This record gives sequence, structure tokens and C-alpha cells, in this order.
Amino acid sequence: MERFEGYIFTALCSTNFLISCLLFSKITREQREPYMDEIFHVPQAQKYCHGKFNEWDPMITTLPGLYLVSVGVIKPLVWLADLTGKVVCSTAMLRFVNLLFNSGNLYLLYLLTCKLHLREKTKSAARRILSSLSLSTFPVLYFFNFLYYTDAGATFFVLFAYLMTLYGCHKAAALLGVAAMLFRQTNVVWVAFCAGTLLAGQLDEAWRTDHTKKRDERPSQVPLSLAGARRVTHFLLEFLLSPARMGALLAVAWPYAAAGAGFLAFVALNGGIVAGDRASHEACLNAPQLFYFLSFALCFSLPTTLCRHRLLRFLQALRRKPLLFLLLAAAGLLLVWNFTRVHKYLLADNRHYTFYVWQRLFQRHALARYLLVPAYVFAGWHFLDSLRSRSLFWTLAFLVCVLGATVPQKLLEFRYFIVPYLMYRLHAPLPSLPRLLLELALHGLVNAVTLYLFLAKTFLWPGSTHTQRFMW
Repeated sequence: MERFEGYIFTALCSTNFLISCLLFSKITREQREPYMDEIFHVPQAQKYCHGKFNEWDPMITTLPGLYLVSVGVIKPLVWLADLTGKVVCSTAMLRFVNLLFNSGNLYLLYLLTCKLHLREKTKSAARRILSSLSLSTFPVLYFFNFLYYTDAGATFFVLFAYLMTLYGCHKAAALLGVAAMLFRQTNVVWVAFCAGTLLAGQLDEAWRTDHTKKRDERPSQVPLSLAGARRVTHFLLEFLLSPARMGALLAVAWPYAAAGAGFLAFVALNGGIVAGDRASHEACLNAPQLFYFLSFALCFSLPTTLCRHRLLRFLQALRRKPLLFLLLAAAGLLLVWNFTRVHKYLLADNRHYTFYVWQRLFQRHALARYLLVPAYVFAGWHFLDSLRSRSLFWTLAFLVCVLGATVPQKLLEFRYFIVPYLMYRLHAPLPSLPRLLLELALHGLVNAVTLYLFLAKTFLWPGSTHTQRFMW
């Protein structure tokens, strides 16, 4: 049975790669020259292709992971095929590297699905395979497989690092985490997440050991109340202040600590987390970014998570704890009022979908951003309810990392939501086959519309002859 599943998955990978290659060919023919951020990435990669490793474009904000991997992949192919140097540095050849990452992401998503849902091994192989395919076609990620951006590679190394963590290969996971940070510095959050899962596992074990009086008690069943919060806080402080327990944790998690220390050293020497163009990429406290992500996750997970029973549970929760939800709404209103940050790129660049979301939703009326707070509360409840099968301490670690990945970002950019969403969707219960087909259809439709707009609905800026295209 497992061998048959392997054959099916291999055939699926081949078909996926073939379709992606056909789309890649069409996109590259239509947009031969570097577009958007490619005008920085492609020339820098071309310098690396020609051995000019000491030259750097100060407008590039990320580290050179993408360019180093590109040279490492393309150069051997050129030597084997005896191709000319011109092909090495072509935009199409550099973009093709991301198609390889696309295939790798599909494989990693399949392995993660099998590992995370190991207890559901008896369930249909089609569900595991279809879930992996659906996630690999996640629209924001899938679109950037065809351009020379860092997203495909950054996602690949984050997923690979987390897979190694789940299998207990912590040194390899930390090295892969460093590679992920070389693609995008903010991936340090997901290296911390890998370490956080170890901490959560030890907390779960300690909690079970300390609370064995009730056989049916689980970490996720702590009552949502002040008493429950005090209970968990006291337990966490007791655990973290225990030299024996922290020593045992550090004995396993030291590779992640070393990677984190290396990152802090880089920040100190660099004078900040951003490699270049710091004036346009400043970290700030933009709390509503969490609300945007929760809404984003709700929209894309509707086919697999939303159902009548969940809506009924939400209404029951409202009736049981109205004061709690009122406090959450009030906190949301205060955060929106005091911590909304709007980046100049969001207001000026009409090539991105976020420009139109902000213009037609948030700027429609001065009260629009406040009227959305009830929707944020539901999106947050839905997000947590979808993860109710996970332990309390794992959920806390994940939420801290989601906060770290979203809130410091001033620019509303859907690409920043790729890894948090994939982690969320991977850890939610494995959907049924009809729901997976519905999710795959949604992804296919959004991808088709996005590629159509990118290829067919071009426009010109006043005073410019360069063709502009819509994109994420």
C-alpha cells in the first residue's frame, strides 16, 4: 500500500512539474526582462555568477542565500552541458531555480503531512497526497515560483528545518534554519519555532507528570479563565526557573541557540536586521498585522475548516463568555486605533493586490478599520479552534512565532503570510476528501485569475514606457 502511494505521489510530482514548466514558459516569454524586485535580484545574481562576490547592491534587503544557491545549482549544469556564460546569467535560468524549489516544497509538504498526522495513517492516502498538492499550490507561494524572488527558497528551507526537528535531527535542522535566514532574515522566527516545539514537548511531559491525578486531563484542556491563566503562568515560571529542566532542554536545543546567537551577532555587526534600504524597511509595532493575517488565514482555510458545527460552537462561546469577547473586541479597537501603521509603498504601488484591498476596504470610510474588529475576533477564535487538537504549550509557542513574524512588519505584504499560513494549515486536522478538492479548486481558481491578470491586463504608468503588471 505504501509503495503504491509512493508511485502515485511520484506521478503527481512529475505532473505538477510539467504543468509548472508550461506556465513558466508562457510567463517568461511574456515577461522576459526582470520585473519588480527582480530588477535588484537578477543583476546581483549575475554578479555572483561571474564571481563578483564582493559587489553588493545596497537596495537589496535580504542576505545572499538565493544567489549562492542559484550559482551552486546553475554552474554545475553549465559545466556539464558546456553552455555559454550568457545562459548562466539569463533571467529565465535564474527563475527556473524556483521551479526546483517548488518541487522540493511539494515533497516536503507531503513528508510533513505524513509525520504530523501519523496517528491518522489508516486514513486515505489520497487525502495526504491531495493535501500536499493543495498546499504546494497555495496561491501566494505558487505565483512567486515563476519569478526570481526569495519566497520559494525561503519556504523550502523553513519546511526542511522543521521536518528535521520533528525527526530529532536538531543539528541538521539548525543548519537548515541558518540557510533559511540567508534567504530572509525574519526566518529566525521559525528557527525559534523549531526550538519552541522542543520546549512545548517538555512542558507537555512535565504537565502530565505533575497532573496525573485526573486521567483525562490534557494540556489543551486548561480552563479559559483567570484561574487557568494563573495556573499555567505559575507552571511555566516553575519550569523555566528549574536548572535541571532547563539544562535538559538546552542539551537538546543548543544548535538552535547557536543559530540564534549567530543571528544576534549579525544584527549587532550590521547595525540592524535589514541588509540594505533600511529607510523603507524599518521594524515597528504594527499590531493590526496580526488581524490581517488571521483574516487572510480565515479566507483561504474556509473550504477545509468552516462548517455549521464550528459556527454553532462560536455562538455557544459567545453566550457562555460574553464579557471575554467584549474585552477582546475592546482590545482590538485600541490596537487598531493606536498601532495601525501604513507603509508608503502600500499607498503608492498600484501593481499589488494589497493596494486595492487597502484603498477599497480600509480607506472607504474613516470607521472602516474599526468596523472590521468583530470579524478579527471571529477570525482569531476560528484560528485557535482549528488548532484545538494541539497542546496548549505548542499553541502558545506557535502564537508567539506568528506574532513575531507579522507584528513587526510595517508593510502589508501577503508574502509575509506564506510560512505562518502553511504551518497553520499543516497542523490543523487533515480535511476530508471533498473539502480538499474544494480547497484545491479554490487555489486553482485564484492562481488562474492571478496569472491571467499578470499576463493579459497590463498597463502603463503616466510618463513611463515600461509595461506594468498586477501581482500579489
